[in-house]
Amino acid sequence: MRRLVVAPDKFKGALDAAAVAAALSRGFVEGFGEQIEVRAVPMADGGEGTVDAFVAAGAQRVTRRVRGPLGDPVEAAFALDGTTAIVEMAAASGLELVPRARRDPMGASTYGTGELIRGALDGGARRFVVGIGGSATNDGGAGMLQALGARFLDANGDELAPGGAALARLEHVDLNALDPGLRDARIEVASDVDNPLCGPSGASVVFGPQKGASSDDVATLDKALAHFADVTASETGADHRNDPGAGAAGGVGFGLIAYLRATLRPGVEIVAELRGLNEALDGAAICLTGEGAIDAQTLHGKTVAGVARLARARGVGLVIAFGGALEPDASIALAELGVVAVPISERPATLAEAVAQTEGLLERAAARAARLVRAGERL
Repeated sequence: MRRLVVAPDKFKGALDAAAVAAALSRGFVEGFGEQIEVRAVPMADGGEGTVDAFVAAGAQRVTRRVRGPLGDPVEAAFALDGTTAIVEMAAASGLELVPRARRDPMGASTYGTGELIRGALDGGARRFVVGIGGSATNDGGAGMLQALGARFLDANGDELAPGGAALARLEHVDLNALDPGLRDARIEVASDVDNPLCGPSGASVVFGPQKGASSDDVATLDKALAHFADVTASETGADHRNDPGAGAAGGVGFGLIAYLRATLRPGVEIVAELRGLNEALDGAAICLTGEGAIDAQTLHGKTVAGVARLARARGVGLVIAFGGALEPDASIALAELGVVAVPISERPATLAEAVAQTEGLLERAAARAARLVRAGERL
């Protein structure tokens, strides 16, 4: 019996990855017209929806009340699967948690992200996958490290205020109270950003404006992060400011690399490894994937392209990607990877209408694709 692997991402605002996989599976089986073994592997790329994908696969959702980017309490969750924890930075320190009028990268802190990591440590986690997209912060991960026990001190020995701007006054980092559980922890950072910490391609210049930074703020923050890197190099004996990904998420990449020995990898690779996608693809004849928008970003670390590459590497003969929106250039680029891109839309519709109809649209698109596959086999 032939095997079908269904490994999509979420359709943001409409269905989570598990629901997308279920809809595609139902539609394809209905349209294929003969028995086919189905393996559903809901996927994510390390960003929003990654925790949900693991919870849908049986991991425990753990919710904590933590500090949001500006200090307000927020409810945030991580996934715990045995001794592995999946943490989304956006859940605790995300830009969407801050109304546009209140965005303040000068003072926003990653403290809540550190509280999630500490909560997972207390729950027995020793392997961490930390997705660091969508941050509201530019503090180099200092707040995260403070929540884990580090102290960031000025020349008078006083603790710095939250936020990236305060790092300009940093004189010493005291790690004596750092959570001892971190000594044995393995931390992988799901990120496809390769920016350095500072400079024209750094965290402040590239990402600061979208978080509300003015041109003066950008200059202040860039200088403060450079000073943070200087102090860190002096105290740890290693300079990681130019490591690829150090500038990710307002410099959280730097904090994780320099202080917690983290490694950065494409998120889809980490998720595929933990979810057993490669094993599922072995011997499969067809792979279905998909995400809400297949566009220029798809080939840069997103789920569809990552799943497609893994499927091709495992010898899967046919890969079909379904998208709520499909840009022609992205479709052509996927074709060069041997992927057939299929839009799920059937007629002009408003965004609200499309979102409400997503489940049915996915089922019917998968059924149409299945019938075409069967017709091609008969030629």
